[in-house]
Amino acid sequence: MTDQQLALHAISEAQSILEEYLQPRPQSTERTLDKLIEVLERPELVVAVSRLQQRSNSSADQ
Repeated sequence: MTDQQLALHAISEAQSILEEYLQPRPQSTERTLDKLIEVLERPELVVAVSRLQQRSNSSADQ
């Protein structure tokens, strides 16, 4: 999976978590945050986003 695919997949997962949280039924804020952290702090995602930021910064410098 490419860095962009990893990032898009994580964003999609995070959106689903938030959509579930916004449903009109009792939700645990703490559990929702735990789920978001679990998705957004995956080591492979952190590395992928870092590489994407580096590429973006280097192309902006040109």
